[in-house]
Amino acid sequence: MTLRTALSRLLLSAVLTSALSACSGSLDSLGQDKDSYGELRSITKQAAPPNTFATLSNKSNAEIAAKINDAFEQLFVSGDMQTEAIYFEQPDDKALVYDVLHTNVRTEGMGLGMLITVELDKQEQFDKLWRYSKAALREDSGPARGYFRSYCGEGTKGMKGNACFDVYGMQHFALALILAHGRWGSTVSRPYASDALALLDVLQNKELENGGLLDVEDADKVTEAVGSAFDPTTHLVREEPTGAAAGYHRSSLEMPAAYALWAQATGNAFWSQAADAARAHLAASADGTTGLWPRRSYFDGSPVQDPPAPAFTGQAYRTQLNLALDALWNPSDAATQTAVADLVLGFFSSQGVGLDKYGASFTLDGTTIDPKPEQALISVNGALAVASSRSDRKAFVDAVWAQAVPSGDTRYYDGLLYMMSLLVLSGQLRVY
Repeated sequence: MTLRTALSRLLLSAVLTSALSACSGSLDSLGQDKDSYGELRSITKQAAPPNTFATLSNKSNAEIAAKINDAFEQLFVSGDMQTEAIYFEQPDDKALVYDVLHTNVRTEGMGLGMLITVELDKQEQFDKLWRYSKAALREDSGPARGYFRSYCGEGTKGMKGNACFDVYGMQHFALALILAHGRWGSTVSRPYASDALALLDVLQNKELENGGLLDVEDADKVTEAVGSAFDPTTHLVREEPTGAAAGYHRSSLEMPAAYALWAQATGNAFWSQAADAARAHLAASADGTTGLWPRRSYFDGSPVQDPPAPAFTGQAYRTQLNLALDALWNPSDAATQTAVADLVLGFFSSQGVGLDKYGASFTLDGTTIDPKPEQALISVNGALAVASSRSDRKAFVDAVWAQAVPSGDTRYYDGLLYMMSLLVLSGQLRVY
């Protein structure tokens, strides 16, 4: 055992210890027979995505590789555990991505961590993250069987947030597992394909499985009516897979690139319809002047009137990544992607304070709420340049390159979105 591993166990020994103690270290499947869902189909492998750091910022392959390696090393391998790291190894060959600001483990971080590690060919770390997720976060029985526990809400320092089934994280689980199957193949001990298919079935068909909405009690004794993650009529993803969230969601949950890939991998037309619906809604819910997305929106695209008013805030930053990934993987839809990307980047360019100094949150009409710059927002706006036709898009990319690897209390969210933006802009976020 390395000193880092020993210290990380001491640091996080209280994180879901009871759940870990009862679980083995295998990657056994979700308890479903893969034949119940069929096999993953072959996926069309596209040409490598553009290396925007090279083409726009004139960076060499060696410089780009060093930039990505430095970030991964600090956040996932050898960074100081108190101020730099977000990845921590656990007993029984498991690992977690830890939200150090809110002091919890979120499926958001676990899913993004799995996507990052599969894209960087880090199978050992990928397996440890997935092993922990299945052992400590998954519901193995009851109405929510197959879903994964998480925390939702932006919250404040030291506050865990609300217990929830976070659709964002679970979608990234499914996406990362399909990519892992394509990159490394599935085996009895590494059943990536059957795990992906089982999770997709749960996300789409939970209400059918349960015969409607059923109540489940979470760890905090809050009763919820649990259903499917996707609305069967509109094909849009819900904010949470509960009856209370029917009819609205967040733009940051809409992942058309993932749904199009799921359609190929499963042959299920539902996911093609979900991809089309998500693309349309990403455009419909963006403000017509600023391009900013509200914290929540109804399925018709209108903003939910969250108090004090609809606003673009931290959780919406992930929307830029979703749009960028769709531009990379589905360039045939470039017209809509580019129109929205140009509107968003045009707003931030119009702030006139420099592309590393604009604020963190805004009303939908562009009034600044929080003027303090956020590294995560600078990162995702740079990533969005891959979908943009603006003449100043290089400046957004250069702003990402100029950033230091995130550290300190906010390094969980800043670090994950920074890593994702590096992969987008280096052409390393690809289909396997």
